[in-house]
Order: sequence, then structure tokens, then C-alpha cells
Amino acid sequence: AASLIAAALFVSPAMAQAQPPARIQVPPVPMNLEVEEGHSVFLWGHAIGTQNYICVLTKTGVMDWTFVGPGATLFLTFNGDPVRQNATHHFSYNPDEVNTLRPTWQHSTDSSRVWGGPAPKMSTDPNFVEAGAIAWLLIKAAGHEVGPTGGSILAQTTFIHRLNTSGGSKPATGCTQTGQIGDLKFVPYIADYYFYRQN
Repeated sequence: AASLIAAALFVSPAMAQAQPPARIQVPPVPMNLEVEEGHSVFLWGHAIGTQNYICVLTKTGVMDWTFVGPGATLFLTFNGDPVRQNATHHFSYNPDEVNTLRPTWQHSTDSSRVWGGPAPKMSTDPNFVEAGAIAWLLIKAAGHEVGPTGGSILAQTTFIHRLNTSGGSKPATGCTQTGQIGDLKFVPYIADYYFYRQN
């Protein structure tokens, strides 16, 4: 019986190569987040991390939590469980702009990077977005960089979707007293990121 189980679980290299790559399934999105024609999804990752906020005194004299960037790791998953890291997500300076911090995704294998542009399209439509979660986004790429050995997986990105979000919203409490200015909050979140390239 043990040998039969082992045989059933074994997949030879030839058999593995014969298997077609899994098709990436992008969930339905609000109309304003649809990717324009001529671009198709080629990579995705399930992000686990935090959306980070700092307590500041705003220009209007009101104290409030201000978003300062994400910190997340993207994984390929199997049956909902992370099995392999494929990218990291953070803020960094975009080499295609002068002194401009942008959301950044860096591939974990070839170190290629893509930077998201300003004013992403967003949706909090309750028919799609979980209550209390950060918005779903459609982000146009604003910068690219190949890895140190010429890898270009993420450098070909034209658009990025942030979908299936949970958590990550601005804190609802704190940041009410001057002594709290400078406080940081790291709010856990999860999301799925989908990367598109031109056909």
C-alpha cells in the first residue's frame, strides 16, 4: 500500500514539464478598475503584511493618521496557504522620476522592479470590497528596473491590480493628543496583486 501511495504522489520531471502552466484567474472587478484592452495578466501574488500610518499634525491643524507606505511579502499559494515567496512590496524612490517615492514591487528571483504611478483608480464598492478593508486599486506603472543580472520579470509590467483586500484601513482610534504625534501604527492586511503586461 505504501508503494502505491508513493507512486501516486511521484511526478517525474518529464510529467511535470508536460503540465500546462496554471491559468491566473482574476476575479471580477468594478467597471472603473477594468484593465484596458491590449494588456494581459502574467503574474500574481498573495500579499501578507501591513499598511503603515504615522500620526501627524496636518496643514489644516488637525491631527490625523497619514499613510506612509506598505510593507508586505507576496507569495504563491496552494489551497490558500503560502508556499513560495515571489515578490516584496514597499515604498522606494522611482528612478524614472526625481525624488519621488512610489509603491514598489520587487521580484524575489531576479530583483526586477516596478513602481506604481500617482492617482490610481480605486473602488470601495461593497459589492466587491470587504467592509473595513482598504480599497481595490488599478495602478498604472510609472517606472521599471531590470535586476542586477538583467532579469526583467516585473520590469515588463504595465498595470497592477490590488484586489481581494482585507484589513489595512487607517486606524479609527488614537492620534488625538499632541503627545501622540510621530506614533506609528502597522495595520495588518492581506491582498492579491495581479501584474499585467502589453500583449
